[in-house]
Amino acid sequence: MALRGGGSVRTGGAGPGGGRPLIITEDPLLLDDLLRLCAAAGAEPHVHHAVPERSGAGADRGGGGVEDGGRDPAGPIGGTGWESAPLVLVGDDAARRVRAAPRRDGVFLVGRELDDPQVWQRAVEIGAEEVLRLPDAEGLLVDRIADVVEGAGRPALAVGVIGGSGGAGASTLACALALRAARAGERTILIDGDPLGGGMDVLLGGESAEGLRWPDFAASRGRVGAGALEESLPELHALRVLSWDRGDRVVVPPAAMRSVVAAARRRGGVVVVDLPRRIDEAVAEVLAQLDLVLMVVPGELRSVAAAGRVAAGVRMVARDVRVVVRGRCAHGLDAEAVARLLGVPLAGEVPVEVGLPGRVAEGEPPGSRGTLARFCDGFWQRALGSAQGASA
Repeated sequence: MALRGGGSVRTGGAGPGGGRPLIITEDPLLLDDLLRLCAAAGAEPHVHHAVPERSGAGADRGGGGVEDGGRDPAGPIGGTGWESAPLVLVGDDAARRVRAAPRRDGVFLVGRELDDPQVWQRAVEIGAEEVLRLPDAEGLLVDRIADVVEGAGRPALAVGVIGGSGGAGASTLACALALRAARAGERTILIDGDPLGGGMDVLLGGESAEGLRWPDFAASRGRVGAGALEESLPELHALRVLSWDRGDRVVVPPAAMRSVVAAARRRGGVVVVDLPRRIDEAVAEVLAQLDLVLMVVPGELRSVAAAGRVAAGVRMVARDVRVVVRGRCAHGLDAEAVARLLGVPLAGEVPVEVGLPGRVAEGEPPGSRGTLARFCDGFWQRALGSAQGASA
């Protein structure tokens, strides 16, 4: 994503389409493990001893039994199951039987032997993307399989917004960005990462809307289903919002933060996260998943000084941090000077809208109109245009 100050937003690569994974192994213990992991991910796999025949003869375990049909278990190479399966899990015992198969993405070599020096050579011979060793890689493998079940493609463009100083207007900008993305037709989830911020649902006028809030996800440890998450959240102004309730819980464990944000990204579109200024372990989990962090800084010396400390903490984890200067700069500063002092690229300038607080108090969400809406529209045109170009 090209923005003022140079550089580009890095977005994830395309993922597999929805469908049933293919397992190739004759190892009964490994097969049991892989079937268990598929069940945990909600997937029903095809299972073969070798690359499936193009005719598809024989039954499949997980949708039948292991193909036996009276044929050589190696079978011919290049079957449609091999080519069309969204994910292929090749047991270490079966690597030699698939060496002549056509090269394709989404092949993983799976086994249990941790100290086998020849495993990497076998992985190269079959064109595997990764070598996965059980049980250590079970969590990763469940995620990969579940992506297939959910039809995961390119993950959402994830943007965090953080205030460089108190009262910078970060929550207002986060809300406006989410609103404008939704109005542009993007699947949009707005995540309130600041438990002391008053609630993004309140800012959107939906504090009484039905749906789950952060405390409902506090016990999450493993994978959170993307579809289940989206459907459980309140829908306000054509976007989904994960906010805080009116209770006294202000802490969500890092594992829950990581799982929820990952689920929000999995179906593509746009995810906007309103971040607190304090960088703790849970916030670090969020920062690590963001493509870009926008730091909102009022154009005054004290705010710039405070923002320097915030930027130092954010840049330890986030891969791309840029500054948005809010309001007219004073004391001879301009927006470019603010960016230079902070050592981060400039994403743009947002003038202060005098009437905005009054309109929000009357129930109009930030970004509905005015200069803030225009800034957000321009931002998404650049950001989403760049992401689409990268996937072409």
